[in-house]
Amino acid sequence: MADQTEWETKAANLLKAELKRKGITYAGLVEKLEGIGICEKEVNIRNKLSRGKFSAAFLLQCMNAIESQSLRLDW
Repeated sequence: MADQTEWETKAANLLKAELKRKGITYAGLVEKLEGIGICEKEVNIRNKLSRGKFSAAFLLQCMNAIESQSLRLDW
C-alpha cells in the first residue's frame, strides 16, 4: 500500500499532467483561477504542487478553471 507521500505525489502529478496537456503554466493557472473568483499567488501554486499538499477542493477548482472535464488515472 502506498504511503501518504506517494498519494500526494500522485495527486500533484495528475494536476501537473493536466496543466501540461492544456499548455497552461502556473502563471496561466493563476489567471484562470482569478477568472472563477479564486485568488492564489503563483508561488503558492508552485509550492502546493511541489509538495503535493493541497485539498480536493483546490484540485476541483483548478480542473474547473482550466476547463478540464476528466482526469486520466493511470495507476
